[in-house]
Amino acid sequence: MSTDSPADGAGAAASVQRLFRNTVVAVSGALSRRDGRVSLSVSGLAYFLLYLAGLRHLGFGPSGYEVSVVSNPLVRAFRQVGPFQWEPIALVVVGPVELLVAPLNMLLGAVLAALVGLNLAVSIVAWRGPAACRLGPGAGAMSGLPGLLSGFACCGPTILLVVGIQASAGLLSLFQWLLPLTVVALLGTLLWVGSRVETAQQVA
Repeated sequence: MSTDSPADGAGAAASVQRLFRNTVVAVSGALSRRDGRVSLSVSGLAYFLLYLAGLRHLGFGPSGYEVSVVSNPLVRAFRQVGPFQWEPIALVVVGPVELLVAPLNMLLGAVLAALVGLNLAVSIVAWRGPAACRLGPGAGAMSGLPGLLSGFACCGPTILLVVGIQASAGLLSLFQWLLPLTVVALLGTLLWVGSRVETAQQVA
């Protein structure tokens, strides 16, 4: 027989709501500062480009200008070619830059880039000025570590490919399957920072 009471359930729900609300406060505080916005923009864009390069969807070739689209692009856009990888539907060449357009791959990369950027933005602002995020004492220094580790862990497989390190197909496949865990880790880092936000009640 369950001993949980309605009051316990209501208290847990209130705690979860407070955690999400505090996380929004921390993120908003970080993005209200110039260093937070710069951190988000630079790290997010860098990660997104690394992600595409790691998939070999972004690279350099002979200079030219071209746009070509495959037949049945709407169907092929949802065709998987590997774990969390989908088929490109277009090739765009601008000068020496070549881009294979795979909408779902780009969407996933954008989500990961946003999470990495937000983690680093909050971490940097929390370290430089904890009051901006309404973080409690010591949270600034401590929040930087998980954010940075999560970001670098997420960038690991793409950097591995970009620098040309030889790796077995099994290792690369393992990295791809770690993507869901990476998303959970990045979200968990943001929520951890949210748990360190001092509300007016806590300060009082």
